[in-house]
Amino acid sequence: MTYFFYILAGFVSGIFGGLGMGGGTLLIPILTIFLGFDQKLSQGINLLSFLVMAIFSIYIHHRNGFIVTKNLIWIIPFGIVFSVLGAVLMSFLPSKILKMVFGVFLCCLAVVEFVKVFKK
Repeated sequence: MTYFFYILAGFVSGIFGGLGMGGGTLLIPILTIFLGFDQKLSQGINLLSFLVMAIFSIYIHHRNGFIVTKNLIWIIPFGIVFSVLGAVLMSFLPSKILKMVFGVFLCCLAVVEFVKVFKK
């Protein structure tokens, strides 16, 4: 049964990652809730799998003309700096706090998406 959840986690996160919606939004809960992984380990696995998925997704989206590169000069440096700061902060926080912060993030994301749907 464990292998089923590994396959499910890869399938779901791959589909959502390929759509540009963030596969980790589903991968991390699958790893922590159903497979019992620690929050920090789940986030590390998510980052590693994201790198591989992102390479293929970027290639396909760029080939289809869905990537605009003109403003990347403003996004990339800040993304790198705050990724490093976030990783350093994460190393000091207990997994329980990270799990709660991630849960609050998912709830806020759900509310925002529901509001968007109902506005249409």
